[in-house]
Amino acid sequence: MEIFAMETDEDRIGANGDLFVHRLKELTDEEKGRLESQNSRLIPEAKAAKLEKEAKRHWDIFYKRNETKFFRDRHWTTREFQELINFDPEERIVFLELGCGVGNMIFPLIQEGFTNFHFYACDFSPRAVEFVKANKLYDESRMIAFCADLTTDDLFENVREGSVDMASLIFVLSAIHPNMWGQVASVVFRALRPGGVLLFRDYGRYDMAQLRFKPGHKISDNFYMRQDGTRSYYFTEEELAKLFMEAGFEITMNTYVQRRTVNFKEGIDVPRIFVQGKYRKPLTE
Repeated sequence: MEIFAMETDEDRIGANGDLFVHRLKELTDEEKGRLESQNSRLIPEAKAAKLEKEAKRHWDIFYKRNETKFFRDRHWTTREFQELINFDPEERIVFLELGCGVGNMIFPLIQEGFTNFHFYACDFSPRAVEFVKANKLYDESRMIAFCADLTTDDLFENVREGSVDMASLIFVLSAIHPNMWGQVASVVFRALRPGGVLLFRDYGRYDMAQLRFKPGHKISDNFYMRQDGTRSYYFTEEELAKLFMEAGFEITMNTYVQRRTVNFKEGIDVPRIFVQGKYRKPLTE
């Protein structure tokens, strides 16, 4: 069961029930104390460098352990990203999922009958790509899944520059070192055709997952190591607007998303904060 905050004049409720707001969460004294305690023991630079070097291995181990069972299929994307459905049904759409995992976004689109879509799906983890190809919905005639490191030009071994109508970057950028975000944004920009759009969602600043990290897990400001060695950053909307504008994008949406998940039976009351954006490549550069 999910309960959402009340809507104000500055807010809007999305079709998926998400509350969109343009303000950063105000922390309680207890929450401020949690964040401050994280600074008492930071991850040493040598360990942080090793995490960066072994990032692919950690994600491969993650998928070896969890297979296709960890992330839920994203059936909400067509409700929150109207760009996915506002097109001529006779038009061929080239869609690129960046950081596809096991296909939690593309396979729901296939199930919903997106017959005019041609899919490219890439991930850092070879094991994740294997799971995509093993899915019964995988169709080689309209889908290409492959490994790619978004911090390099790997993508363009399979995708032609300026050929993509829509791309998605859903809970992916947060796992990449902040020093490499500019490169990732540049790669996406080059892949999109003029007028093409990037659909984005990721973790927002002061999300409950950020507040729950204990000392010994913080790498740098708002960047953390999880127990399994994977990493996560927690964004502000200002950071994302600056990043994508500097890469050449026009901002059509860039906001916080607040969600509150409540399960009375299990005694769970969890506030979540995400950031969501739509970034368009200009028709003329």
